Amino acid sequence: MSDKSSIRWIPRTGLSLAAATLTGIVALYIALVAFGNITDFGTNQQFVRHVLAMDTTFKDPDLMGRAITSRRWQDAAYMGIIAWETLTALVLAGGTALWFLGMRRRRGIARARLVSTVGLLMLLLLFGAGFLAIGGEWFAMWQSKSWNGLEAATRNVTLAGIALLVVHTTGASGAGGTAKE
Repeated sequence: MSDKSSIRWIPRTGLSLAAATLTGIVALYIALVAFGNITDFGTNQQFVRHVLAMDTTFKDPDLMGRAITSRRWQDAAYMGIIAWETLTALVLAGGTALWFLGMRRRRGIARARLVSTVGLLMLLLLFGAGFLAIGGEWFAMWQSKSWNGLEAATRNVTLAGIALLVVHTTGASGAGGTAKE
């Protein structure tokens, strides 16, 4: 004799479970990134300083006017990145919890989707706009052999983008993937 109440929270299509799992993976990832930046502050502080100073680029005179050489501004930017990562991790952790609560209750998935979307967009802003566009292009990070984070940023944008797509394929009803569920 099986107890149906113990498996009641499992969605019928699995899409909600996939969305919850992906949101949770991204939450864990960015929480570990923030934790690493806080506990090993100096490593990525140097990364941000070199990217903003543009001191390992080709030093094209037409571009060097963009460089930020003030340690205060560089460190303020790094602290802002860490704060953004931490806030993103908290939003995504909340989204993950809401997915599991929503699946258990068979309602409330819309809130989970919204919170997850906000967190995933925060991650896309950080790594897409911040690292790929601003760091990569404005500060010419692509020119640096030693301080180039474009590959890592691309992985993060890809992960967040895939998670965002899955979060939005769970269906309008929010319970799984079809309006009947």
